[in-house]
Amino acid sequence: MTCLTERVGRQSAADRTARIRTLNDQLRQTGTGGRMVMTAGVAALPAQELGAILLAIANFDAFDEDNDPWGQHDCALLHVGDRQLFFKIDYYDRALLNLSPDASDPAVTIRVMTVMLPEEY
Repeated sequence: MTCLTERVGRQSAADRTARIRTLNDQLRQTGTGGRMVMTAGVAALPAQELGAILLAIANFDAFDEDNDPWGQHDCALLHVGDRQLFFKIDYYDRALLNLSPDASDPAVTIRVMTVMLPEEY
């Protein structure tokens, strides 16, 4: 347990997780607040199927302890029609050279959501 003096001037772990989740949901649902990329296998799908995939990811809300153990809404495996897909959000520094020093702070983080077929992971 963290004492009050240790928490002054910084976010609690719960606040940090909630902020990361909000930022991840924003990227996943609206495409803002980061970058969205897809693997070659997903990019090769027909445009109509690709549109359905992006809509399904934006609307995905079946996060649970199995697919979201840290409560950050940063990845999931889902089905769109007969196709299984995977999305994952990673956190990089502003130069995209290293991991972000603080995924809850958009001033030092670029979020990158990758959409892929499971066999491309």
